[in-house]
Amino acid sequence: MDNKEPKKKRGGVSQFLSRFRWLIQAGATLLSNIHLPNLLKGRIYQGKGKAVCVPGLNCYSCPAASGACPIGSFQAVVGSSKFSFSYYITGFLILIGVLLGRFICGFLCPFGWFQDLLHKIPGKKFSTARLKPLRYLKYVILVVFVILLPMLVTNSIGMGDPFFCKYICPQGVLEGAIPLSIGNPAIRSALGKLFSFKCLILITVIVLSILFYRPFCKWICPLGAIYSLFNKVSLLSIRVDGSKCVGCNQCAKACKMDVDVCKTPNHPECIRCGACIKACPKDAIHYQFLSGACQKKEDSRKPQSTDNN
Repeated sequence: MDNKEPKKKRGGVSQFLSRFRWLIQAGATLLSNIHLPNLLKGRIYQGKGKAVCVPGLNCYSCPAASGACPIGSFQAVVGSSKFSFSYYITGFLILIGVLLGRFICGFLCPFGWFQDLLHKIPGKKFSTARLKPLRYLKYVILVVFVILLPMLVTNSIGMGDPFFCKYICPQGVLEGAIPLSIGNPAIRSALGKLFSFKCLILITVIVLSILFYRPFCKWICPLGAIYSLFNKVSLLSIRVDGSKCVGCNQCAKACKMDVDVCKTPNHPECIRCGACIKACPKDAIHYQFLSGACQKKEDSRKPQSTDNN
């Protein structure tokens, strides 16, 4: 009963972000795919914007894509001699990771939003709490398919295939192959067994996303694996105010990434979606950037918070 009153008092950046996350996700997806007329033309935008990476998983081959996918870009050069560009991609990933961590996954990734929308389809939902060991699969995919295979398995001119993009990533089919084949008869006639195999992967991810929350993010995505390495040290973090927390565990129950927010608020699996912030009846959970500017207003109302125990 007393859950309703604190909600009336809530405000600030943390509450705004958590409540309007879907709007930010939609905006980020649109900005990552701003060249919408190309979807009808069946051709890829190849302007100067493609020299810059977007932070989320967004296929380079999408006709509407405004930038390059960091995973695809990294693979494209990791087996070549152009290491200067590879260093640029690595530096970009480190910079984004240090600044935001997996906030990118929760707010700015188009394929993450796609999974969120699929999970809203009515029907029986299943927990992934007992499937936690599968979390480590994405790190294996990162090391093997994104780094080692493109570097070690090369053709006669020393170039390696982008193994993750070519054989695993469903985003390439969803955003690239399908729109291009619809708008371009030549591409449509050239589709073969690999396209069918990738379509099977996409269908599997779609079905799993309806039943489970973000299975691709949890188990497969190498970009999420990279950002997760920075979650505990990134400048943007999740802060739990111990003086307000009453141990009701509403945050842990609300977390679909299977994170106990009170114990490990910046767990590698946390995508900083803000579900815990909305669920907390005491407004004890906030986003924090550097010195905690996100909750400065709330903290100023509670000057005597020395008796935590």
